[in-house]
Amino acid sequence: MSTSPLTCCINPSILSADFVNLEQELARISNADAVHVDVMDNHFVPNLTLGLPVVERLQKVSPVPLDAHLMIAEADRWAPLYADAGLDSVTFHVEAAMAPIKLARELRARGSKAGMALRPATPVEPYLDMLPELDMLLLMTVEPGFGGQAFLGVVLPKIRRAREAVEGSGVNVAIQVDGGITEETIVRAAEAGANVFVAGSAVYGKPSPAEAIESLRTNGQLAFAQRTIDDELQKA
Repeated sequence: MSTSPLTCCINPSILSADFVNLEQELARISNADAVHVDVMDNHFVPNLTLGLPVVERLQKVSPVPLDAHLMIAEADRWAPLYADAGLDSVTFHVEAAMAPIKLARELRARGSKAGMALRPATPVEPYLDMLPELDMLLLMTVEPGFGGQAFLGVVLPKIRRAREAVEGSGVNVAIQVDGGITEETIVRAAEAGANVFVAGSAVYGKPSPAEAIESLRTNGQLAFAQRTIDDELQKA
């Protein structure tokens, strides 16, 4: 998965896929940038999905890199094990981590990109000094735990502040958004500065998930590029 600040990536969530046929469902999104694997433990969030053994198996059969989103308690203990499984990217929730800087460094040391997620109400400002320790910052645009929720526009100013901080620091950190991403909301999120988009029903709810990915990517890339142009014009 590219983490270039200028590249828009689509990471379909298999939370919306057919769990009985996950290998086939992965094959349907082979043009994705990564597959978003939602790991929930019924403790940090009120839902239970996949665990490490299933993710390890998915890692062996997926045609695209795995991007794990760990919505689990005791992130310091469990997240490194997902990196050990060979995943391209592992994202932990800062609300579930005792030592987020140490954890991010450990994920990188074990060969994975380090991502950190924030709930919608968690402010981003206390963590901006951590940006050099991260490869990706995930700003939730719904409350974590369930798919199919509506996009929370209240998060857009936080996305803008995060993008300004990333560009001001000069670090190569992707800004991912997860929740309620559609053909319309991806434009709003990209205009705010997000460049990696998790989409569940907007991909798997379509007759052709592959075509849905291309359409979302085009919309996101155009909106993100226009945002960059607008910023340059304002500076001129």
